[in-house]
Amino acid sequence: MRAESRDETWPPSRTGRLGKPGGPPEEYRPGTQRRADPGVAGNARLTAANAAVLLALLVAEGVTILRVRQLLSPHVFIGVVLIPPVLLKVASTTWRFARYYTGAPAYRRKGPPPVLLRMLGPVVVILTLMLLFSGVGLLLVSRPWLPLLLKVHKASFVLWFGAMTIHVLGHLGEVFRLAPRDWLRRTRREVTGAGTRQWLIATSLVAGVLLGFLLLSHVGHWLSAAPGAKEAVQVFFM
Repeated sequence: MRAESRDETWPPSRTGRLGKPGGPPEEYRPGTQRRADPGVAGNARLTAANAAVLLALLVAEGVTILRVRQLLSPHVFIGVVLIPPVLLKVASTTWRFARYYTGAPAYRRKGPPPVLLRMLGPVVVILTLMLLFSGVGLLLVSRPWLPLLLKVHKASFVLWFGAMTIHVLGHLGEVFRLAPRDWLRRTRREVTGAGTRQWLIATSLVAGVLLGFLLLSHVGHWLSAAPGAKEAVQVFFM
């Protein structure tokens, strides 16, 4: 049997049919592996492919930060586009978390992420949501709230950047292995539900783009409602 990624296979359990008479059970023979549960493998593929999309968007967002005064509108637009894919990733990782800790056999066999990444995960989620929604809040709240939200946005960005760097480096290999599998002809049929996972990612991106265009009109209103706002943004990212 062709060796699969460790995220899509697991060592077989201690129970099962016996091998040849007098020999060890088939589960204990060297090189024997069983294909992972489709739900586990599908969740891993969805999480990885969505993470690749998020990584590309974050790189683009990082470029706007370098010249945020001139690229404020793209900065806001990309930041808003990120929201639905981020929520999708939170949903897929929360599902794995819940299934593992409620004792689902397939998820228990796969095992949890490394301890450091497991502990860091909730921190990354909280900081990411704080960063994104404080940014959206800057477009929507009244002028008296702007200084407070700017401080929240700045603090969450600094903390998020450190936590996200560790998070990305810890999962980068897994993302490169699994993200393309639903999009390549030779591997997409190995795990059922590839079409559904593709549609989930595409739908989250479309929703983000629509939301981005909807909120983009608030940038001009924010700049007019907050004198010196562009200068404040420039200082914020220096």
